[in-house]
Amino acid sequence: MAKILIIDDDPDMVLAARLCLEEAGHQVIEAKNGAEGLEKVKAEVPDLIILDVMMDTTTEGFQLALKLRSQDPKSEFAQYSDIPILMLTAIHTTTPLRFGPEDDYLPVDDFIDKPIDPDQLVSKVEELLD
Repeated sequence: MAKILIIDDDPDMVLAARLCLEEAGHQVIEAKNGAEGLEKVKAEVPDLIILDVMMDTTTEGFQLALKLRSQDPKSEFAQYSDIPILMLTAIHTTTPLRFGPEDDYLPVDDFIDKPIDPDQLVSKVEELLD
């Protein structure tokens, strides 16, 4: 069982992800925005983070990922930089912006487009936890 932090402002998406992840045996923690997410990272030290892109701002998820993966050894989040991040987003369907985890500017391990497929989500989570 892994402790998974979902940072997303959409309660329906969080519930859908929670149900399939708990069914797979994981513990789920929630945060509604980036600031709350950063607090939960420190307090809970999750095994994996599922991160939305568009929350209070259209790029909040990107900014949060950059903070968590900062190369600065003095960063307050340096000890959490190895936590896998799975970006979950609808940005590809709502904007012309296209991105992937292989791009230098996006420090995440993988991503899934919304709406989520429960089997794909569990599979990606298991893959990132291995």
